[in-house]
Amino acid sequence: MSKTDSDLVRRFAGNLSRLRKARGLSQEELAHRAGIDRTFVSGCERLVRNPTLTTVEKIAAGLEVDPSELFKVPA
Repeated sequence: MSKTDSDLVRRFAGNLSRLRKARGLSQEELAHRAGIDRTFVSGCERLVRNPTLTTVEKIAAGLEVDPSELFKVPA
């Protein structure tokens, strides 16, 4: 699978990685909390996976944030 050129997907990936690390979570722990596969979290952060809205909700729940936090423009 190739990397995406979408600015929104890039923003999501960056926020996902930043929020996960800020909470001290490994990709594996976040995946467990979200009920998804660890390789999917890795793929999202590396821009090779494009999550559905349902998966975005699961990831946000695993991070304990509102889904909108994953799409905010970095300050």
